[in-house]
Amino acid sequence: MSEAAPGLITVFGGSGFVGSQVVQDLARRGWRIRVAVRRPDRAYKLQTSGHVGQIQAVRCDATDPAQVEAALQGADAAINLIGVLYEAGSRSFQTMHVDAARNIAAACAAARVDRLVHVSAIGANPESDSKYACTKAAGEMAVREVKPDAVIIRPSIVFGAGDDFLNRFAAMATMAPALPLIGGGRTRFQPVYVGDVAEAIARAAERPDAAGRTFELGGPEVMTFEEVLKLILRETRRRNGLIPLPFFVARTIGSVAQLSSVVGIAPVLTHDQVVSLESDNVVAEGAEGLAELGIEPTGIEAIAPSYLWRYRRGGQFSERPATA
Repeated sequence: MSEAAPGLITVFGGSGFVGSQVVQDLARRGWRIRVAVRRPDRAYKLQTSGHVGQIQAVRCDATDPAQVEAALQGADAAINLIGVLYEAGSRSFQTMHVDAARNIAAACAAARVDRLVHVSAIGANPESDSKYACTKAAGEMAVREVKPDAVIIRPSIVFGAGDDFLNRFAAMATMAPALPLIGGGRTRFQPVYVGDVAEAIARAAERPDAAGRTFELGGPEVMTFEEVLKLILRETRRRNGLIPLPFFVARTIGSVAQLSSVVGIAPVLTHDQVVSLESDNVVAEGAEGLAELGIEPTGIEAIAPSYLWRYRRGGQFSERPATA
């Protein structure tokens, strides 16, 4: 396989926020793309990302080895983007982050798929008190056990139009008089642009020298949670207050809020997300990242205004500053 002649690539979980960007990037590079998702009807918009017949959505439950095997038939490479931010019903962290990852890696090894890119997360740690972080680490280990040459990608918080981070708090600012500074707002992030993440994943799938390596992806700036919230308020022209919320209080609120997932409503906050916020989410010192893949990171200040304007009073053309 070479960059000059890409073949067929299977993208597991390709209909989500990051996945749709990855599919677009791969299509521009000339890949034929099979998007393996639980709900193919939700991937119909991806058809416009490529030429007629270039992108095909197929139904695949990654917890079923037979369906994973079928989705990989004839593939030259695979990308696993499957992940959940909260548990709901059968979609547990263990099932989606570990069992599905193991099935995909094992099927790739059996089918002699040249390259597997497994997308994890910064903060993946087998000793973490966060189930999300712990299962992300377990998923990485499960993949490497059966396919040691897999590429591991660990992004920090990913931002861009349609993200679940800046948009969540911007929407909250339109309804609440104040935003919560969980843990005092001291947690550090290194927000990374979704376009850079997609480019990194695509390059990792094509470059033979990426095999077996782990890349941690972060943007050019490290920001505290408080600084992120202030950025959101500035770009949405709002004057909401910021109220410090101790971790122990936030964990209790998250335990109650996550009950909404029982009736199919995405929770605003969960206990496990609060636990994750107790640790910084930045690229580790000495880790390989965007630079090693030849990518110049895009700053959050250059992108956030292009979609946060929708939360302003008066919309895109509102010019009244928040401090007026």
